[in-house]
Amino acid sequence: MNDEFLIINIREYLKQGQDGEDLLRQSFSAFSCRKNIDVEKFLQEQSVDFTKKNQSVTYIVLNPEEGRIVGYFTLTIKPISVNGEKFSNTVKRKLSRVSEQDMDNGNYQLSAYLIAQLGKNFHNGLNEKITGQQLLGLAVEKIKELQYMAGGMVVFLETQNEEKLLHFYERQNGFKRFDTREVKHSAEEPRCLIQLLKVL
Repeated sequence: MNDEFLIINIREYLKQGQDGEDLLRQSFSAFSCRKNIDVEKFLQEQSVDFTKKNQSVTYIVLNPEEGRIVGYFTLTIKPISVNGEKFSNTVKRKLSRVSEQDMDNGNYQLSAYLIAQLGKNFHNGLNEKITGQQLLGLAVEKIKELQYMAGGMVVFLETQNEEKLLHFYERQNGFKRFDTREVKHSAEEPRCLIQLLKVL
């Protein structure tokens, strides 16, 4: 249980109907993440619809004293394919418990918890109220709750190929690279995202 922050599943607002949805959208309009505009746009433009369609669920993190959104994270479950050669025998054993191994290439095929979005609110210095470490920790805590209820043990995420971000996930939080994925948004140049996982 975390006393420093209040974590709310946005379904709590959506079940109140249009009034709850309007309140959410109004709150999201004050969310700013200029360091990663995709994180800002997702919260403001897609998080509600994705949650309503059961594609993912967004959790907002509030500072209890002010009731302001200091950050958010979005979770879902996705299939992944993992090349076991990159991992220790211990990790491979754990992966084998929750996956099927493709005998042609040795890859493990499994469903895993995806931290699809993770972002701090830079509006009026609210980003100072929570660290990236704390926000990621809250997302992992929530996944552990889901794990307790439904099983599974692998969490993964995707990040830009930037040294600071990779240091944060790999060195500071124990995630391991397992693949890359190319993404392209309309006229933009394709970008390569690094995929990382952690066995809980």
